[in-house]
Amino acid sequence: MNPIVTVICTCYNHEPFVRESLLSVIHQTYSSIQLIVIDNASTDESRRVIQRFTDEYPEVIFLRNTHNIGLCKAFNQGLGEATGKYVIDLAADDVMPPDRIEKQVQAFESLPKDYAVVFSNAAYIDSSDKKLGYHYSLGPDGHAEGRVPSGDIYKEILRRYFICTPTIMIRKSVLMKLGGYDENLSYEDFDFFIRSAHDYKYHYIDEVLMYKRVLSGSMATQFYQVGNSMLRSSWEVCNKAYDLSRSQEEYDILASRIREFIKKCFVAEDAEQALAFRKLLNYIEDPGWKTEFLVLLCRLHLPVNWLYQPYAKWRSHRNLTLMQQGVPFVQLKR
Repeated sequence: MNPIVTVICTCYNHEPFVRESLLSVIHQTYSSIQLIVIDNASTDESRRVIQRFTDEYPEVIFLRNTHNIGLCKAFNQGLGEATGKYVIDLAADDVMPPDRIEKQVQAFESLPKDYAVVFSNAAYIDSSDKKLGYHYSLGPDGHAEGRVPSGDIYKEILRRYFICTPTIMIRKSVLMKLGGYDENLSYEDFDFFIRSAHDYKYHYIDEVLMYKRVLSGSMATQFYQVGNSMLRSSWEVCNKAYDLSRSQEEYDILASRIREFIKKCFVAEDAEQALAFRKLLNYIEDPGWKTEFLVLLCRLHLPVNWLYQPYAKWRSHRNLTLMQQGVPFVQLKR
């Protein structure tokens, strides 16, 4: 008997895309699927679109929130209803190819139980479903060029963002052991990757098994907005990583990541968070004069963000152009 896979789809103002996203679950070649969709108090017509969809497919569980409780808490809400052995966290604007779940289950069922996550390559699409490029560059044979980390990837997770989050399938028992997503955070993937990769392994499938939609106001650009809560969440995760790290090499990698967050604090004009990151960095190593100078600039509250925004728009447009020219997402400056 095939194990059940629970797909938890969280929706907030995805009216133009949510039906296509949900249909991509219904049209999977794999049949043992539990679909849970959560409308997180959308202000557009998303709820009405989902209601019409669930009228057609009454087996779908539809949870309606009267106020937006945040992504992490909404996912945990769905996780509380999940009956599957494996779980997929699906954004309501992304689309799964028909064979995604079948191939990921096949991989998971052949792996030891110390593997918590199976992930893959992804194609990026725009609002009209036009393909923009790939997460990892493809060679002539259709496979990713270069080595994609697999197995024990904790150090790589500490070092950089390299997994396309929507591609992951998670072993539910691991999610439950970790307590689901941390509801105190404003975004989920960095924290989940750190906590799970510390004790479990990841397996990479070298195929394009997800279509990730690229829209304006992406999470990467939100990091640089004044008053954003993501830097605070990142600091929380870095504190967890500090407690979890086991070697000087891991601490050195974490220190480098912290320095990158301090740069983001400078652009976001967040002096308080820059000081918090600097204090954490000091537990690992001497911050050095360059970092101290950058923190000092943060404390001067220089109005740098308004200068950065035109550059951010230019860079976003440039990145889309580069993706269409074949540069993979993981190599773009963000």
